[in-house]
Amino acid sequence: MILLLSCSLLCRAQETKEINTTFVEPVEPVDSLLPLPATVDTAVVPKKENFLKAFIRQLLGGNKDKTFEKPIDFSFAIAPSYTREASFGIGGMITGLYRLDRTDSVMQPSDVSFIANASLTGFYNFMLKGNTNFKGNRSRLVYDVAFSNKPLDFWGISYDACATNAMIKYTRRQLKFNTDYTYKISSAFYIGATLNLNYSYISSIDDISYLQGQKDSYFLTGVGLSLQYDTRDFVLNPRSGIYVMLKEVVYPGVLGNAGQNYFSTTLIVNYYCKLWKDGVMAVDLYGQYNGENVPWPLRAELGAGGARMRGYYAGRYTDNNQVNLQIELRQRIYGRLGAVVWGGCGTVFPSFNGFKWSHLLYNYGLGLRFEFKHNVNLRVDYGFGKQTGGFVFSVAEAF
Repeated sequence: MILLLSCSLLCRAQETKEINTTFVEPVEPVDSLLPLPATVDTAVVPKKENFLKAFIRQLLGGNKDKTFEKPIDFSFAIAPSYTREASFGIGGMITGLYRLDRTDSVMQPSDVSFIANASLTGFYNFMLKGNTNFKGNRSRLVYDVAFSNKPLDFWGISYDACATNAMIKYTRRQLKFNTDYTYKISSAFYIGATLNLNYSYISSIDDISYLQGQKDSYFLTGVGLSLQYDTRDFVLNPRSGIYVMLKEVVYPGVLGNAGQNYFSTTLIVNYYCKLWKDGVMAVDLYGQYNGENVPWPLRAELGAGGARMRGYYAGRYTDNNQVNLQIELRQRIYGRLGAVVWGGCGTVFPSFNGFKWSHLLYNYGLGLRFEFKHNVNLRVDYGFGKQTGGFVFSVAEAF
């Protein structure tokens, strides 16, 4: 019995020794593994980024290509503005890049922009425009919608009238919708269909005789076809390639209030080539032929749109048709900053027989560029012309 008791005690002592010498990993209590309830002391409330910080963040990083990461990459800007037509005001814009097929790294991204301007004179302009490249890179949709109220200086609706008439005031309201759908028929050739809607109304004018007997309001509908050759590497900021576009649009009298049919022919020839590191030469030839005695909303205005004859007051020289040529040198200076210089000439004329070389007007200027989005520049240009000059603020290159 004593021997059995001694053996039992010895075995228990040995078990105790093993237990005391064996490392046991600590285990957290079950309660500590459960999530703590959110209280005032433990809950983490994310800080809301204020407008200024959000603006600076997207401005500093806006030139990075994020179209593969998100459905659409937006950036925005708001700033004071000044143009000769609108005087001082404020302008803002939202620009976005996106891809309908984010698995295709070869196709150019699509873009959309909304631009708004308002000034102290009662001038306001709202525009939505963009380029949509569809999947497979076989078709493309180009569109712009604009609504504006513009108190403007006015000289008339022909070159001769603009050269001799005294300046008066008038206010023009317009609603315009233009769209082109093109389909690729070969590696670089496209065929397209066009739809244009234009409602223009003169709400006030100092002297109605300046309209030369035309109506003060028109509604016009245009339908047409286009043929294009396009090898540009990027539509909004080309560095190489060729773009040729021939478009014919008919404005049937039954689809408006003009009372008869009108035709409009547009020819654009653009050429881009790299000269040296970050240096690009761009050439633009533009012609618009509308025939004779077309309604004033269809007439060509030198300087309109801020793309050609920059610096001329839009409407200072107006007539049925126009032609102009410009050559621009574009140079990236540092990082996202760049600069351009250009020179060119152009004119408006009533008909082919009425074209006069003596009416040719010169144009030159310089500008700054800031890469607002990936390959999309904000541009500030100052153009010089015959006894004139002025600023142009816009997004994307002029051509």
